[in-house]
Amino acid sequence: MEDTEIAQHKSAHEHASGFTDRQKKIALTVVAAAFIMDLLDSTIVNIAIPAIQTNLHASFASIQWLVAGYLLAFATFLITGGRMGDVFGYKKIFMIGVGGFTVASLLSGLAWSPEILIFTRVLQGASAAMMVPQVMSMMQIMYKPSERGAINGLFGALGGLSASLGPVIGGLLIQANLFGLDWRPIFFINVPVGIVALILASRFLPEGKSPHPLKLDIIGTVLVVLTLSLLVYPLIQGRELDWPIWTFVMLVAAIPAFVIFIWSQRRKDRKDGSALVQPSLFRVKSFGSGLVINLIFQVAMAGFFLTFGIFTQIGLGFSAIHAALTGLPLAIGITFTMTVLGRALIPRLGRKAIMIGAAGMAAGMGILIWLVFAIGVDINSWQIAPGLFVMGIGMGFLFGALYTAVLNGVDTKHAGSASGTLNAVQQVGGAIGIAIVGVIYFGQLSTGSAIHFDEVKPQIQSQLAAAHVPEAAQTAIVDGVKNCFVDRSKEKDSTIVPASCQTLANTPGGSAQITTIITDGVKKANATNFQYAFRSAIIFEVIIVATTICLSFLLPKKFHHDDTIVGA
Repeated sequence: MEDTEIAQHKSAHEHASGFTDRQKKIALTVVAAAFIMDLLDSTIVNIAIPAIQTNLHASFASIQWLVAGYLLAFATFLITGGRMGDVFGYKKIFMIGVGGFTVASLLSGLAWSPEILIFTRVLQGASAAMMVPQVMSMMQIMYKPSERGAINGLFGALGGLSASLGPVIGGLLIQANLFGLDWRPIFFINVPVGIVALILASRFLPEGKSPHPLKLDIIGTVLVVLTLSLLVYPLIQGRELDWPIWTFVMLVAAIPAFVIFIWSQRRKDRKDGSALVQPSLFRVKSFGSGLVINLIFQVAMAGFFLTFGIFTQIGLGFSAIHAALTGLPLAIGITFTMTVLGRALIPRLGRKAIMIGAAGMAAGMGILIWLVFAIGVDINSWQIAPGLFVMGIGMGFLFGALYTAVLNGVDTKHAGSASGTLNAVQQVGGAIGIAIVGVIYFGQLSTGSAIHFDEVKPQIQSQLAAAHVPEAAQTAIVDGVKNCFVDRSKEKDSTIVPASCQTLANTPGGSAQITTIITDGVKKANATNFQYAFRSAIIFEVIIVATTICLSFLLPKKFHHDDTIVGA
């Protein structure tokens, strides 16, 4: 095996010396564009969720699937996509991935129903899983070992930049409402980029494949799809379907499905050494522990991004661009830590970096929710910023430290497999987070609506009395508005007007003053309802983040940081 690795490195070095600077620069631009397309698509959608929900009459479950479907498809096919490049050629699979992603983006922009958009998002995720693993493989071919550190740094910077600018670009496109297309340009923007990337890739990207590729593990991939479907589907659909018994049966069935997957991986490894997830990696203590901590961290992070975008836009009434700019302090904190503090401190701190990061993230969440409740529904972006920035500092430490922790002690020759497994697990954690936090958040919106309307009820009644509305009429108006508010919060499709609201709208005799009183009261009740739902989600996320502190004791005190290890 070691002789094979030496031969591969030698072959890569020989390849690297055969390309002109112009070809390298164009090839780097092409793969970087594909890399950015994937990252932007992951961050843009969260900010567009309210617009998509309104335009397509999507249920809360549907908008969860828009995010989770992409993550699940990406996670499921990521390792397989990397192996397909090894077997069939990096350039060929990269171009298939870019082509699929471009077509899926076009179809996403043309989607006329939530179901179509979910399908095209899954197609996007699967295409990205074929596209992304080839990026570093082709860079290994084109660049000498001495040049790869700068390339890795470039892609790290692009990742941070995409995380920062993705929501802002999405907000700008939605705000601009180009040609009256509303949210659709967030997907259409990928089409010209993808077409240009395909044209340039066909001419400038290098051919290449692994001389000794691992076989595809089709059975392992199928078992991953089965296990994740059994786990995520009932969590997302359960609330919408009022939790029928089969949803709990599916959740329980996920356990034996996962056990069968582990058994199949061991069997495949003994047979030909080409298991989807190599069991030998788990002999390194920090690898298994680090994967679990990564999974848990991603649950909290993905859940936060979903709920924050909805809270700021629907709860606080921010526009898409306003919500995106409000989130910038978080991205700045992450980027600052990863680029300035992380490289110097993480190798020295070891597992303490994870503890510091988790404590910082939890503290930032605590500051955020305290400010939201202390200031109330009139909170502005500047007042939200301190909590988000502290969160970002903590997240930055966690990102860097957890990546290093997982790969700590892994033999360099297994770095690609380990990194691919880590990336896949991160996507799985994100999908699970979307599902679990969605249950908490949307469930709280439904159950808390009556309570929070009752809090503004006295205010509405006193204002109606001041407007000389008779007491009997006050009661009828307030009860009717409450029924409408509660029924609307329980609707699976938030854009549907319940019968109680239609009855209220058809009631004659309402003056402009009465309408204003009711509108203001409902707006306040709605914002308060979203506040409490956001708090419930944050509390869960803080508990999850605190768990990473406890689990970090399973990791070694110090990490042997190796900058040569790159993500697959």
